[in-house]
Amino acid sequence: MQLSDLPGVPGQEDRVREFLLRELDGLADSVRVDAMGNVIAHRAAHAGKGKKKAADPERVMISAHMDEIGFLVRFVDDKGFLRVQALGGFDTRNLFARNVTVHTRGGPLPGIMQPGGKPVHVASAEERKKIPEVREFFIDLGLDGEEAQRRVRIGDMVTLDQTARQVGRFVTGKAMDDRACVFLLLELLRHLKGRKLRHDLYAVFSVQEEVGLRGAITAAYGVEPTIGVGLDVTLAIDGLGGAPDEAVTRMGEGIAIKVFDSTMISTRWLVDEFYDLAQKEGIRTQLEVLPLGGTDGAAIQRSRAGVPTITLSVPTRYIHTVQESVQEDDLRAGVDLLAAYLS
Repeated sequence: MQLSDLPGVPGQEDRVREFLLRELDGLADSVRVDAMGNVIAHRAAHAGKGKKKAADPERVMISAHMDEIGFLVRFVDDKGFLRVQALGGFDTRNLFARNVTVHTRGGPLPGIMQPGGKPVHVASAEERKKIPEVREFFIDLGLDGEEAQRRVRIGDMVTLDQTARQVGRFVTGKAMDDRACVFLLLELLRHLKGRKLRHDLYAVFSVQEEVGLRGAITAAYGVEPTIGVGLDVTLAIDGLGGAPDEAVTRMGEGIAIKVFDSTMISTRWLVDEFYDLAQKEGIRTQLEVLPLGGTDGAAIQRSRAGVPTITLSVPTRYIHTVQESVQEDDLRAGVDLLAAYLS
């Protein structure tokens, strides 16, 4: 839950990175931060004693992104109201009357996000139906124009306020996309501590995924993996309002093995290998076809001359809201499947 609460929009993932560098102590042979800000933890394959290796181990890159959807300040007007640039895709119906935090060099400032326009009391019926665009939203800091312009700079990070909590079998909060998978990857490294690996593992915690998979692109170029695994959330439209064929995945039915999304088609023999391994080990899995969306897996797959790649996805309800919800059993299935593959 702590990971969910941390602020970190694309390009300003510092707080998440600091947390990870503390948590990774003792879990890898080496940990480094590259020029983009990706955190790369390496665990070497175990060669064995007195045995000749039949072949070089695979270089497996598993990537989960640190950043969350959010905003940058793009303008501060003379009345002290802020206008914002969106970082990531928002359904603006979820942005009405939100508490936000503006992260300035002088410290965080609480704010209120609202769309421009008339209150419901005086708006016409047609005006009440209108769904505003992100450019129409403003942030009120409760400050006059002079003080707001003095304390806030163009480019300051803005995050939505929400504290993660347990809701029945769910863990719910902001930024489960993709902090749930950051947690999954950390748990994998904890699970593998002291265990022998048959492949070299590069656990990458990437930056700037929500604005074009940018961190994973450079990390994959540097790591030069021979196998790629993206880790991300995916839609679970298994509640009210969706037809059974549109569910994509279902909560509690295990980690999803991605077959297709709008940025990649997973390498078929890897899909089969992971699916067969899950069946053999009794790990709950489901196959996923996502009509629109992308993950770090696409960046790895297209690196250099191409890399055989799949993505494992955590079923998630209410994606790109402050109530993103995941189920612990699905996370555990992801850890178990990756541990079985690596060891």
